[in-house]
Amino acid sequence: MYLIGNGRVITRDPAQPYLEDGGVVTSGERIVAVGEIGQLRARFSQSTFIDAHGGVIMPAFINAHTHIYSGLARGLSIKGYHPTNFYEILDGMWWKIDRHLTLQGTRYSAYATYLECIRNGVTTVFDHHASYAQITGSLFEIADVAKECGVRSCLCYEVSDRDGVDKCEQAIAENADFITYCIQQDDPMLRAMFGMHALFTLSDETFEKCVRANDGRTGYHIHICEGLNDVIDSRKRYGMLPIERLEKWGILGEKTILGHGIHLTEPEIDRIAATDTMVVNNPESNMGNAVGCSPVLTMYRKGVMLGLGTDAYTHDMLESLKVALTIQRHNAGMPGVGWEEVTSMLFYHNAAIAGRYFPALLGVLKEGAAADVIVMDYLPFTPFSDENIDGHMLFGMNGRQCRTTMCNGRLLYRDREFVDLDEEKLSADILQAAKKLWHSVNPGSKDCEG
Repeated sequence: MYLIGNGRVITRDPAQPYLEDGGVVTSGERIVAVGEIGQLRARFSQSTFIDAHGGVIMPAFINAHTHIYSGLARGLSIKGYHPTNFYEILDGMWWKIDRHLTLQGTRYSAYATYLECIRNGVTTVFDHHASYAQITGSLFEIADVAKECGVRSCLCYEVSDRDGVDKCEQAIAENADFITYCIQQDDPMLRAMFGMHALFTLSDETFEKCVRANDGRTGYHIHICEGLNDVIDSRKRYGMLPIERLEKWGILGEKTILGHGIHLTEPEIDRIAATDTMVVNNPESNMGNAVGCSPVLTMYRKGVMLGLGTDAYTHDMLESLKVALTIQRHNAGMPGVGWEEVTSMLFYHNAAIAGRYFPALLGVLKEGAAADVIVMDYLPFTPFSDENIDGHMLFGMNGRQCRTTMCNGRLLYRDREFVDLDEEKLSADILQAAKKLWHSVNPGSKDCEG
């Protein structure tokens, strides 16, 4: 049993939103009490005390869309890579990386990602994986690392026609096998979706195979309208809008996540809302890829279940939150919009999205909720309470201020030290895996030496 105290508590629970000097008590996988620190110390005197050092005690973050396969790419410069459009970014960078990513590379990409998640207070991730060098077993490698690191994970494999029929069928089988495994194991920390890349890389024949292999067992995690490629391809080859094509194959629904959604029309947004399909915005990635600004304001107004992800551009959800707000204001030409939308996406909708897959109550500190708790080093020099916490987070906080991370009652990170993981050894092993990948992508590069 742990008592996390000596800090300000932000609960995201309307019944008790803020405690100036509070604490959270956890037992096993659940929170058993939230209250004033003096009362908790008296009630739970035998608990192990975790000192927040005057910081902010709050629910851990959820990342609703990321890519573990990019974990070893930081700092990589690919020879001859000078993209002028979105397709060239995919083919020249990301597809080239995943075509060289082995099972070992996947494993260390997962370690790199989960270490960064824990450092930034992220305890739940929805990942969309690709490793076309070695497909079979890749989701199981990630799942193994997720269990070791203690991060709640919903995984899928990115099916695509881009590397031929054999690779496509291996990708379909990897999804199907992992879904079967998750159903059989029924691990509350591990879930599966059926992953697909983007419509312009998927034929109707492949859609049919995916739907048959899934057999209604789980939802789909698919990129949609990230670039104009989907729009042009759907209209030219199939005579319909991208969302119409998804609806034709029964992809839409409350268990499906659509990543990005930049170039959606209002009628398509209406269909997404009507089918209770989830959409996850990834603002930094969209800006970096120069693909445009997602119609977040319209989707929010129409009642779409709209979450916030990072697309692996960062693992800092507060960084993503800041960019989500600024791009919406910039795009609308209106400095007063976006606040409610983006804060709801991160702090409430991401928890609701996770609730469609995981049995525990996430995103809130209250009795019975999952013991997913973080402590942020933040000593405000202006008034601070539940009434202005989002302003403090947007303008004063970042993920690396996280000093302690607990997931499902397991203490992962305490006072900036990993509890069960050998960070030094893992970092050295990740570095060697990165050098191996970089050498494969860029033979002879001096960055790959050593």
